[in-house]
Amino acid sequence: MKECRAVGSVRRIVEEPSYPGARAPERRASVESVGLRINVVEWGDAGAPPLVLCHGMFDHAMGFAVLGPLLAEQYRVIAIDARGHGDSDWADAYTWPLDIVDIVNVLRWIGRPSFLVGHSKGGGQSIDAAVAAPELVEKLVNIDGFGPPPFKESELPSPRGLTAFLDERRAAAERSAWRPYASFDDLVKRRGQQNPRLPDDWLRYFVFHASRHGEDGWRWKSDPHMASHGFGPWTPDWVGPAYAALRMPMLAITGSERDTWGPLPERLLAPRLAFAPSLQRTAIAGAGHFVHMEKPVETARAILDFCTA
Repeated sequence: MKECRAVGSVRRIVEEPSYPGARAPERRASVESVGLRINVVEWGDAGAPPLVLCHGMFDHAMGFAVLGPLLAEQYRVIAIDARGHGDSDWADAYTWPLDIVDIVNVLRWIGRPSFLVGHSKGGGQSIDAAVAAPELVEKLVNIDGFGPPPFKESELPSPRGLTAFLDERRAAAERSAWRPYASFDDLVKRRGQQNPRLPDDWLRYFVFHASRHGEDGWRWKSDPHMASHGFGPWTPDWVGPAYAALRMPMLAITGSERDTWGPLPERLLAPRLAFAPSLQRTAIAGAGHFVHMEKPVETARAILDFCTA
C-alpha cells in the first residue's frame, strides 16, 4: 500500500494495483557495480538454473512481473533495474559501456553461467554483454532489441545537431528530477500516450512501480539525465556486425504488429540478424514492441522452448 497527499492537503491512499499473473518478487538483492547499487528482483527456486532479464529504456525490473513468474517454473529468474532506473542508484553519467559492465557484474554475482534475455535497449545491451563475457552466458534471447532504423538526414551529425545535443545536456544537468504530476492517474495517462497498445490495468501496475510520490505530486523514479544521452554504439551501421562475435545461440523475438517503437521492417532486420552465427527466430502474433507485456504466456513459451532445447 502506498500513501500520498493530493493538492489541497486532501489525504488519499493509492494501493498497489493488481494485474492478472503479476507476482511480487520472492527475493530482492543489491549488486555493487562501478560504485553503484544495482537492484535485482527474483522469482523461482534459488537453486534452479539462472535466467537474467534486462529491460528497455525508461522501464524497470517489475515490467517482467508477469513474464518472470512464468519462466520461474523452470528457472531462477533475476530481473535487473538498470542504473538510473527503478530502484537502482542514479549515476553522474550514463554510457552504453557502463550498462554492459553492470549486466556482466550481475552475471558474475550469480556465480554460474546464465540464460540472458533482454528487451529493446536491454536486448541490444544483452548482446554486448554476451560478447564481453561469453563464459557467463548459456543462451541469449533478444526481444525486439535490434537497433534503430537508418538515420534520417536531419539526424546525421551536423553543427546544428551537435549544438542541440549540448543544449539538451546542459538543460539535463540543471534538472534534478522530472516535473511532478498532480495525480497518479495523470502519470498513467502520460505513459499510455507512449504505449497505446498496453491495457490500462497493466499501465497502472507498471507505473506504480515506476514512480514515487512526494509532497508536490508524482514523479518517475528514473533519472531525467538519461533523456539527453544517446544510445552510444547502438547505431544502424554497427548493430548487425556486433552479432558476428556471439559464441552462443540467439533467439530473436518480434511482435507481428506495427507499434510506436517497432518492429523493424524485414528488409532492415534480416540483414542484421544474418550476422549471428547461430540464430532462431519467432514472431509473437498480436504483439507490438512490448511483446513480453502484451503476450507474456506466448513469449514465455518461446523462451522456455529455446532455453530447454
